Amino acid sequence: MTHYAVVNPATGETLASYPTHTDDEVQAAITTAHDEYRTWRDVPVAERAALIRRVAELHRERRDELAAIIVREMGKPLAAAEGEVDFAADITEYYADHADKITGDEPIEIEGEGTAVIRRSPLGVLLGIMPWNFPYYQVARFAAPNIVLGNTILLKHAGQCPESAIAIEKIYRDAGLPEGVYINLRLTNEQAAEVIADPRVQGVSVTGSERAGSAVAAVAGQHLKKVALELGGSDPFILLSTDDLDATVQAAVDARLDNTGQSCNAAKRFIVHEDLYDAFLEKFTAAMTAAKTGDPFGDDTVLGPLSSLTAAERLEEQVDRAVEQGATLVAGGSRDGAFYGPTVLTDVTADMDAYREEFFGPVGVVYKVADEDEAVAVANDTPFGLGSYVFTTDEEQAQRIADKIDAGMVYVNCVLADEAGLPFGGVKRSGTSREMGLLAADEFVNKKLIRVAA
Repeated sequence: MTHYAVVNPATGETLASYPTHTDDEVQAAITTAHDEYRTWRDVPVAERAALIRRVAELHRERRDELAAIIVREMGKPLAAAEGEVDFAADITEYYADHADKITGDEPIEIEGEGTAVIRRSPLGVLLGIMPWNFPYYQVARFAAPNIVLGNTILLKHAGQCPESAIAIEKIYRDAGLPEGVYINLRLTNEQAAEVIADPRVQGVSVTGSERAGSAVAAVAGQHLKKVALELGGSDPFILLSTDDLDATVQAAVDARLDNTGQSCNAAKRFIVHEDLYDAFLEKFTAAMTAAKTGDPFGDDTVLGPLSSLTAAERLEEQVDRAVEQGATLVAGGSRDGAFYGPTVLTDVTADMDAYREEFFGPVGVVYKVADEDEAVAVANDTPFGLGSYVFTTDEEQAQRIADKIDAGMVYVNCVLADEAGLPFGGVKRSGTSREMGLLAADEFVNKKLIRVAA
């Protein structure tokens, strides 16, 4: 059973609770979305794009209200919450701007006479299962391209995000989209499985944990439904050379502490050449521990609480277990309610759980390596393959490493450089799909061949 409630993680106070939808309400929603699809797919692309552009505008107009909601729901510091709303608007607008490109015909050169094109057409009703860590951004990158394509959306948000979910649905209504194009549903896990199984639903997109992805993929596979998965990550940050160690350290800290460390593609493992290791560790530890932790509504707060008391307790258990197994706790390791202080670990070896686990919070693990080959070996020795970061002054080395890293994304000498037009996704246990950019529009679309004789 999924419980929908707003529990302020900074105070532990339950601010509001919401019931799950009944089975009859769920069936009515599927019917509404399915019936609307038959009309929405034939609405001219320019009209669909104009409505999606209005969705982006409403995100910007309601920025303060939207940001405050997620500060209360999951503890995101206010400045980061405002930034997330802005990014969700940018992503939504991107698909309005590129509507013709993602829906247009793609000619194919043929040997015989006549013509051949790939025509992209929608599939139908889609279910999105979204996480709590980026309540607006995650929805935008799933819903916007698919609605422009002509699909309709059922959206199951995380149990702790009922009010941001309601706010998003209201934006789609107020923007003028028909009711069946975007419907928010508070589902139990059992109801979600039934929605996936429904023959009127053509696919499901999941962003979340490996466990959630595996469970949803199993149901989708049983019913032969397309599934897109964006799951966890333990991204490496490789440092081999630098002209400005202070700036590189700041980039490392920014990449680790974004969203209080609760980001799938945050840098989590810092793999440093032995010549720079001692200096990096000293500066990195100082910068991590200097990050201000406090009221997420505070103007200068860098770290708020973790999303819940349970999340903080889970992170505490992971760190404690790592130390018990032989890791060195350089700094941090303390919890106060849902707040977990910035933490630095070293001496993590391949026989420890921490070597392959994802730390979903402000914990950085620092490794010392002798050369480029060892750095790549450590970076790839993980079940995950989402993003990665490479810092080096050698351009050729950067390209060699980028080719060798088993990940869906490689950022060279930069962090937090996501853009609406850049695809996001991974390999291995980090997922199977791409979101954002033009590639996102190919996940739930019929790439139909039309071959015409001369």
